[in-house]
Amino acid sequence: MKLLLVAECREGKLLGSINELLGFANELSAEAAVFLVGSENEMPNFSGNLYLADVASHLEYNPEGHKALLLQAIEKEQPDLVVFSHSSYGWDLAPRIAFSLETAQISEVVGIDNGEFIVPACNAKLRRQIKSLSVKTVVTLQSGAFTAIEESDLQPQVTPLDTDSGAKIDFQGYEAAEQGGVDLAKADVIVSAGRGIGKPENVAMISALAEALGGEYGASRPVVDSEWVEHNRQVGTTGQSVAPKLYVACGISGAIQHLAGMKKSEFIIAVNTDKDAPIGEVADVLVVADLKQFVPTLTEKLRAL
Repeated sequence: MKLLLVAECREGKLLGSINELLGFANELSAEAAVFLVGSENEMPNFSGNLYLADVASHLEYNPEGHKALLLQAIEKEQPDLVVFSHSSYGWDLAPRIAFSLETAQISEVVGIDNGEFIVPACNAKLRRQIKSLSVKTVVTLQSGAFTAIEESDLQPQVTPLDTDSGAKIDFQGYEAAEQGGVDLAKADVIVSAGRGIGKPENVAMISALAEALGGEYGASRPVVDSEWVEHNRQVGTTGQSVAPKLYVACGISGAIQHLAGMKKSEFIIAVNTDKDAPIGEVADVLVVADLKQFVPTLTEKLRAL
């Protein structure tokens, strides 16, 4: 199987998401080439072929131009899979490529089982398996779903790409999202509420535990979607990515989207009634208990210290 991995460049820097794409290729034991609109100063470390277009000429955001360049690489490489990160860049470019190739696209892949792609369904509450029927397939990979390849000293073989396709947009740069409320990225301790807290009134006990630990409280996406907690406290790929010294996950099952946002925490404690919950795979300590009993008791003990 041959893969063409689409790397991303932002503000002149190669994004680390390429290492997860390389990890995906490694998991499939597949031959991988990489496409990048970037520069020779910022290239991925791997031993395959790198199709490189100059970012100074083609801009970091130029959908029509990047599509023309990528189609050139696909024509040369003839991959079975064209693989993007499930990012704003991938959301934009992947369907353009799939339409041009008249081929299938599968978005937000979190795993593979017997040649079928595993994707979330019903707001990530369920998973389903999809099999592509086309010769080529365009896929996007959910951040954190596949183990990233560690940095190495390997150097790719560079194949330059160029095109006469000019930009139809005026790309002026990036604008930082407006920060509102609490900045969880600065917190040393975070206690997060998941669907398992049961009802909005129980957010108060999560907040109380966070206060007793000298930290902030956060939440998973289902809690935010239910409007129990404001969005600026959401942890995960569609919220904030955090790496506190201590992360306490209360009633959080451990969906890939949430794990991607907090798995770099130094120490993780999970409280869940299900001993087989996916959160247990990344937790340093898994407390199998009813959080509505455990959390208030722990809070009381901490306050008594």
